[in-house]
Amino acid sequence: MAGKAFNEKKLKKYEEIIKRELLESIEYIENINRDQSIGARESSGDLSSYAFHQADQGSDTNLMEQTVMMMEQERDKIRLLKDALQRISDKTYGICEICGDNIQEARLDIIPYARYCIDCKEKEETKKKRRKNR
Repeated sequence: MAGKAFNEKKLKKYEEIIKRELLESIEYIENINRDQSIGARESSGDLSSYAFHQADQGSDTNLMEQTVMMMEQERDKIRLLKDALQRISDKTYGICEICGDNIQEARLDIIPYARYCIDCKEKEETKKKRRKNR
């Protein structure tokens, strides 16, 4: 069964949601970049009065790795949001890329950049788990 394209009103609603999330994600990355540059400037100062401890360095490294991972996830989300905007422009938004049925609106309300309906997404996740366990 082929999915039916959303009407203009629904497309506009999701376009606004996606644009808002896109701006939030971009702002999030900009804030992290700004915080990191401030931190780098502050840490380059002379702190010779402080004792150096390996645990502090390990904690700093761990925090930096977590920050990089979070930024990568946010960049992936930005890419997905931009792809969703393109699907809105193409009038294919809300249609599952695998089966062609409509993606449930409740799903799009939570994950507005979703490309698959719940059933197809579950099948994809099951395939990934099988490949990983081989």
